[in-house]
Amino acid sequence: MPVLCKAGCGKNAMLKRPKTGDALCKECFFWAFETEIHFTITKGELFKKGDSVAVAASGGKDSTVLAHVLKTLNQRYDYGLNLMLLSIDEGITGYRDDSLETVKQNRDDYEMPLKILSYKELYGWTMDEIVAQIGRKNNCTFCGVFRRQALDRGAAMLNVKCIATGHNADDIAETVLMNILRGDIARLKRCTAICTGSEGTIPRVKPLKYTYEKEIVMYAHYKKLVYFSTECVFAPNAYRGHARALLKDMEKIRPTCIMDIIYSGETMAVKEEISLPSQRLCIRCNFVSSQEVCKACVLLEGLNKGLPKLGIGKSSKAKKMLEEYNAKQKSSLEEAIKDINDECKKNNCVSKGKVCRSSYKSNQSHTAQVNEESHSKMDTCCNGQCSEKLNTENETNLKVQVLLKEYGLSESELNGQTSDKLTESCDKAQTLEMDDDDFEIDTHSTGKELIEDDDSCGGACGNIDSLHIGF
Repeated sequence: MPVLCKAGCGKNAMLKRPKTGDALCKECFFWAFETEIHFTITKGELFKKGDSVAVAASGGKDSTVLAHVLKTLNQRYDYGLNLMLLSIDEGITGYRDDSLETVKQNRDDYEMPLKILSYKELYGWTMDEIVAQIGRKNNCTFCGVFRRQALDRGAAMLNVKCIATGHNADDIAETVLMNILRGDIARLKRCTAICTGSEGTIPRVKPLKYTYEKEIVMYAHYKKLVYFSTECVFAPNAYRGHARALLKDMEKIRPTCIMDIIYSGETMAVKEEISLPSQRLCIRCNFVSSQEVCKACVLLEGLNKGLPKLGIGKSSKAKKMLEEYNAKQKSSLEEAIKDINDECKKNNCVSKGKVCRSSYKSNQSHTAQVNEESHSKMDTCCNGQCSEKLNTENETNLKVQVLLKEYGLSESELNGQTSDKLTESCDKAQTLEMDDDDFEIDTHSTGKELIEDDDSCGGACGNIDSLHIGF
């Protein structure tokens, strides 16, 4: 025997609402579904007339239904909104590339402009590349953090007043459970807010906050909406999956548990003496953050420095990893400088091909013109290897350039010393050489000759040693 629609329209019921248990026909279900969302929007004062609103579109059921309902309500109740789609390409092969085709179909169906931003464009990494570095365990942390900031960046580019996301009642209840299980009091207090965002930032609103996921699927099915239903290839290992499984088990016993959990999160109070981090702007990227440096910047720094697990876990752990990394970098830099200085000291007879420093002997004079006698002395003091050492200057300079590039330094930073400091450095190197039995300088030589020799020998006279001063 057919069941009549509970709304009293006289038609046969087609479905039973998971949220209320009412038997309704399709048309009455559509009206009830859309009216509840309209009530959520008006009660929460989510929009103002004339606002530009970016709908976070992923191609899934939630964002597709959100875009369709907002367009319908905007026309029905004259919201006066300028709606547009904002989609983020995380760079997940076999998932996001397919879902973006659905987003483009939504753009054509709902006649909304579409803006697509990619992780590769914003951060220089795709999720496939990140997972190759971090593995399958904590990849959703990177994706979630980068996606939230990417939406902020995209909204700033579009110059919109707010971002409408497709978070439904099930998503919010799962988040409450996750924060309880992790003991995250700060997020537990604000995860149920229908509008989030600090002053000076673009707020995010959740028109589907009180809408069940099952009803969203039913609405999309009966409306014949086009959406992408494949799950992310990295999602099975997400921590949220455990909270979702727990919620579904409880929903079988008590269907209203979803709304009960949301209500518990909304009414939960924190003692006044408990200090909670407040939302502010990151000092690096200038986007919303609860810390001085936002999580996105910390994670990105870890990826760029070869520390993919930086930012995973407590901030004290990240600080310790950075200290160890900086100490290792400093040690590597000092070792590299020492190797170059040692090599330059071995080759300090090279003086741009002018003279061999080792040819200076006590009680001998050196003339400006190098004659055959001086050449024979050079061969004697250098064991015939001085001509070979003339080619080491270019090799040394090349190593210096590699070192500068590796540590992000410039020649101006190294050569920016005053002439006094440079002379002092050269004099110091010259004094050290005078103390060595292998290097004797003719005291009868003019100071001009010595200065020319010092300036021309980049390895032995302080140009490389100046690295010690710079660091």
